[in-house]
Amino acid sequence: MNEGLIPKRYAKALLELAQERGVSERIYVLMSNLVAAMAAEPALPKTIANPYIGSADRRELILSASGATAQDSLLVDFISLLEQNKRIGFLQEAALAYIQLYRKANNIYHVEVISAMPLDPQQETRLKQLVESQLMGATIEYTSTVDPDIIGGFVVKIDSQLLDASVASDLKKLRLKLLD
Repeated sequence: MNEGLIPKRYAKALLELAQERGVSERIYVLMSNLVAAMAAEPALPKTIANPYIGSADRRELILSASGATAQDSLLVDFISLLEQNKRIGFLQEAALAYIQLYRKANNIYHVEVISAMPLDPQQETRLKQLVESQLMGATIEYTSTVDPDIIGGFVVKIDSQLLDASVASDLKKLRLKLLD
């Protein structure tokens, strides 16, 4: 079976159940926290998938990484289901799939702006307004980062779309053109 399909099926089932129970937004926050924790600590997914880690310890680790409390029983049940079906290694992919499905269902776009230097508040506000006008009424989750490697300009990522207006990109295109 396609390994990308398995996490998506679990995520879809979790989203449907979370919507029924009225906790889909809470699960979204927990899954986002979990994905962020796994990105910050690359050893976390391997530790979670380790078969020598006890079920209770694994559950406690996941709940702690996600910021879940005892009231988040749906997440606890989801973790238990993954463990019972020997699919706990798919937790990170399932969390990412849940985030994607939730955003699609709620018309949310993740916008990331990467610039060579921090944008001043006026530039940032103008860029946000420009993106919002293009996405017509959608909710936007906005993040900005600084990457001096782009030399100048900026890069805007809207979900899987990319607008690259960086000097580094222009130099790369020029180099390729000169090599032809």
